Amino acid sequence: MISSNDFRTGVSIELDGSVWRVVEFLHVKPGKGSAFVRTKLKNVQTGSVVERTFRAGETVPQAVLDKRTMQYTYKDAEQLVFMDMETYEETRLAPEQVGERVKYLKEEMEVNILTWNTQVLEVELPNSVVLEVTETDPGVKGDTATGGTKPAIVETGAQVMVPLFISVGERIKIDTRDDSYLGREK
Repeated sequence: MISSNDFRTGVSIELDGSVWRVVEFLHVKPGKGSAFVRTKLKNVQTGSVVERTFRAGETVPQAVLDKRTMQYTYKDAEQLVFMDMETYEETRLAPEQVGERVKYLKEEMEVNILTWNTQVLEVELPNSVVLEVTETDPGVKGDTATGGTKPAIVETGAQVMVPLFISVGERIKIDTRDDSYLGREK
């Protein structure tokens, strides 16, 4: 159990049979009446966001989440196969469970898989990945870093906007949170 006074951004709680993550919180002490905590909660399974008010000191069950480091090994038909780095057990997930960042998965990449009651809630990829450019328009002499951007396809099939001077075969660093180009990788 966790008190509403201990709410912080990122804390996970159980409400109505599902897991909710605190996105925002505000402790309010009105001039008249008792204090309360106004929160914005995000459902981890569905992604829906609700606002909810709790009395100060009210206790709610804290969600016990299991975070395991796993390695993406391969894609089998319509499933992605991950191997637990400690027990070497395989876990199979549908691409929908990984979400839109599935486009950055490459073999032997380590990810964190968050589970609750044996149900996979979230697959956390690294904040940045290094991938090779497989397709893009050729760079022309005189193209600079501030001159603009062009689309490029990387080895996993994802499309990223890169500076004009990037050419096929170069390894680039990409931010997986917002699909942005971070720089060249040696």
